[in-house]
Amino acid sequence: MRALVQRVSRASVGVDGEVTGAIENGFLVLLGVTHGDNEAVADALARKVAGLRVFEDTDGKMNLDLAAVGGAMLCVSQFTLYGNVRKGRRPSFTEAAEPELAEALYERFCATVEGEGVRCARGRFGAHMEVESVNDGPVTLLIDSADLERPRRA
Repeated sequence: MRALVQRVSRASVGVDGEVTGAIENGFLVLLGVTHGDNEAVADALARKVAGLRVFEDTDGKMNLDLAAVGGAMLCVSQFTLYGNVRKGRRPSFTEAAEPELAEALYERFCATVEGEGVRCARGRFGAHMEVESVNDGPVTLLIDSADLERPRRA
């Protein structure tokens, strides 16, 4: 799985002119699923993202997580995070998971975030969505679940 995480002062997503999810202070997460991902991967990535300490404390240091600042998350499924542009100019999306798996793991990710005590607003899986956000900082992180499994450097 891949999560593109943006710290935002506000974000919303809409489908056909209807807002399906909106937050104020928190994270906009664009989430992609690939083959071989499973519930354990979704759970681990959700806990990692929910626990990211990228909000400023009273000393101005990035030291607080979503729960500490009363933040929320807006999660939007995005298979294009697995777009491959190595050959040609038209991306290949063969690394993206089939919709059935992707939707189940997207919902699992969101449920795990909520289990961590963070409100998780959602887009509409598989729909053409319009996403609006105000990036705060800007702070943007790309987290790949495969990287979480690699050993840390000594």
